[in-house]
Amino acid sequence: MAAATPATLALKKLGVDFELRNYDYDPNAASVGLHAAESLGEPPSRVLKTLIVQVDGKPACVVLPSDREASMKKVAAAFGGKSAAMMPVPDAERLTGYKVGGVSPFGQKKTLRTVVETAAQDETYVYVNGGQRGLQIRLAPADLLRAASAVAAAISA
Repeated sequence: MAAATPATLALKKLGVDFELRNYDYDPNAASVGLHAAESLGEPPSRVLKTLIVQVDGKPACVVLPSDREASMKKVAAAFGGKSAAMMPVPDAERLTGYKVGGVSPFGQKKTLRTVVETAAQDETYVYVNGGQRGLQIRLAPADLLRAASAVAAAISA
C-alpha cells in the first residue's frame, strides 16, 4: 500500500505529526468505519469517518466518529445552511479525487469546508482515512482541525 497519497503529502507539507496504519479493507463490511476500528483495535469513537455532503446544494465535508450518524439538520446548521444531504457517490469521488471508503479530509482535489464532530476533541488521538482504502492516519484532534481548516460542531444525530 502506498504511503504517499494526496492526504499524506498535504500533512507533510503542513508539518503535521502523524502515523500511518494499514488494515485489510472489506468492501462488504456493513460499516466501513466500524470495520476499520475493529481491525485497528481502537474504539469507534476514535476512528473517524469522512462524509461528503451538500449543504444548500454546495459541497462540504463532515468528519465524525464511526459509531455515530450525522444529523443532516445539525450539519446544515453547522455550515449556516438550511438543508443538507449526502452527496451522490460518483460526485463525491470526482470532487475529492478519492474512492468512497478511502475519502480523506486532507488533500482533496477541491478543498471543501469541513466540520468535525466536537466529540472527537475528547480523544487524545484520532484516526482519519489516509486517502486510500485500508490506510488510516493517526493524529491529534487539534492537528485534524488545523490541517483540514475545519471547525468543531455537534453534528451527530
